[in-house]
Amino acid sequence: MAPPDTGPDTYYDAFAETAATRGGNLFLRIPTRPGRAYHPGGLDVTYAAAAEEVTTLIKAYRAAGYGPGHRVALMLDNRPEHFFHQLALNALGVSQVPVNPDYLPHELAYLLDHSEAVLAITHPGHAEKLKDVAHALKRPVAIAEDGVDRLPTAPHDPRDERPGRSSEAAVIYTSGTTGRPKGCLIDNAYHLTTGRWYAELGGKLTLTPEAERLFVPLPVFHVNAGINTITALVLTGNCLIMPDRFHAGSWWADLVATQATGLHYLGVVPPILLKAESCAEERAHKAQFGLGAGLDPDLHARFEERFGIAMVEVWGMTETGRFLADAYEPRSITTRAFGRPTEQYLAKVVDDQDREVPRGTPGELVVRAAGDDPRQGFFAGYLKDEAETERVWHGGWFHTGDVVTQDDTDLLHFVERKKNIIRRSGENISAAEVENALIGHDGVAQVAVLAVEDDLRDEEVLAAIVLADGAEPSAARAEAIFEATRDRLAYFKRPGWIAFVEDLPRTGTQKIQKGLIFPKDTDPRDHAYDLRDRKKRSVAA
Repeated sequence: MAPPDTGPDTYYDAFAETAATRGGNLFLRIPTRPGRAYHPGGLDVTYAAAAEEVTTLIKAYRAAGYGPGHRVALMLDNRPEHFFHQLALNALGVSQVPVNPDYLPHELAYLLDHSEAVLAITHPGHAEKLKDVAHALKRPVAIAEDGVDRLPTAPHDPRDERPGRSSEAAVIYTSGTTGRPKGCLIDNAYHLTTGRWYAELGGKLTLTPEAERLFVPLPVFHVNAGINTITALVLTGNCLIMPDRFHAGSWWADLVATQATGLHYLGVVPPILLKAESCAEERAHKAQFGLGAGLDPDLHARFEERFGIAMVEVWGMTETGRFLADAYEPRSITTRAFGRPTEQYLAKVVDDQDREVPRGTPGELVVRAAGDDPRQGFFAGYLKDEAETERVWHGGWFHTGDVVTQDDTDLLHFVERKKNIIRRSGENISAAEVENALIGHDGVAQVAVLAVEDDLRDEEVLAAIVLADGAEPSAARAEAIFEATRDRLAYFKRPGWIAFVEDLPRTGTQKIQKGLIFPKDTDPRDHAYDLRDRKKRSVAA
């Protein structure tokens, strides 16, 4: 659905309207987390209190000369300050560039350089890392710790224009098949369209105005928490509960303590919770629904029966904003169904020549908005890559790269990803990027990276490696190759499995045929060394 002709023109306008009319409502709730560097005792922020913080930041940014034409990177983790800065920047027409704090220095350097961010806002836990990266860049990027008294002056004057629906609001980086993340341009129309979509979707995902508190243990540098959900909650006067991340041990206690009415999940969450011992809180919560993707159909009914929560599988991408959802009864929870097209949001399944395939036949999912503008509410394009933008939009449909089927009732079912992407615990990992990091290691002659199933994380990274002459395959060799990636790949991108193979099958044009590397009907993990326990996340102060 499109934003109406009347109403807010920007994400900030929508927030300001809610703050003015529903100022006493909770905007953010931070759960208690003893030992955490920020708000260990938890925090509640009303819309009115948030508006005061945002207004202070608006004045500071304006005084420092920031406005349309500037981009500011935000590396603030899942802290309330992220949304205060996000809203202040949006009010002034400044585009935010949210940053994954697990990025390594060279990844940060690429993001800051490619986005042309003129300023990065962070907290003490990341400040030195960012300053080191910025110091090495050829183009200057100022670094400021969160606070209005330390904002450096903008390096150039802003454009003289009023922020509106077509104004750039964010650049969200998502992995691509070429090894470099792509910057998705998000405007205010995307914000408002996708927020209203969630707010009005209904079914099991009904958001009652001024009554919901959504527990979302997902990073705010992704669109799920940081764009789509927060906008829906702003439009309905509801509250976002912001844990720093998923904590299995306190999950149910946190839901009870925060009075969550709904939650978001990744595929990794349900199996962990099902394996845990029963506790009183698992049935004492108020959560009515969960929104997510990747829940194993074999576990779906068990989870709902044990915990009393309707888990709704959805499909969406950074580029699409809106999502499809299996939210209406009868839901198809024994399959990988994720909903049906609607009158406003069209979808079909096509072959490689863009011809629609028969029902039940796997093909690529393509989507578009109804009406004269098929791109309404979608991302505005890839930053500095018009050719790729047009490629994914050829024929007037957005080509998702996901293989699905559609049954006779129009219900869509996920099959696999056509793109060269590994989806691990909600992170999109470019196989090409991992391959580029591995090929430079001594003893590695050829490498192909692919996704393998993982019971907890949906998918895991497997590297099939052809060793150079004289190098012998062994567990020690696999460990040495893994260790060599520490300075080149963020922890979640490192190979969880390494398999040594004799050769990599290729086509006549020398493209690797990844589907033929391992014998048909065998599990590639049976031929690989398991390194998953070495993938550890470093935690900032």
